[in-house]
Amino acid sequence: MDRSTSARDVVKAIKDVDFPAGKDDLIEAAGRSGAAPEVVKALRGIPPEQYANREEVARSVRVDPASDLGTSAAQRAEQAREGGRRGQSQHLREVPKPPVQDELEQ
Repeated sequence: MDRSTSARDVVKAIKDVDFPAGKDDLIEAAGRSGAAPEVVKALRGIPPEQYANREEVARSVRVDPASDLGTSAAQRAEQAREGGRRGQSQHLREVPKPPVQDELEQ
């Protein structure tokens, strides 16, 4: 059975990485942590850049759009309209919460 990875799996696999870190550092760390082959494969697919933190890595890895990132329908629509970093999956582009959602959470 082919299993896809999630942003949570990727972050867990690179928990011991000192940032900023490059793509090769992230792949090596995932291998040392015993990450699933799907996680290592996902990290191999990210752009060869320096990443400032785990969130940047999670946003650059291609995962199932229904993954555990917790974005609302409004945020996903905003992600579709706005551009992101080159090579970044549309559903992982950073987008602020809608004002009404901020109010509801207070």
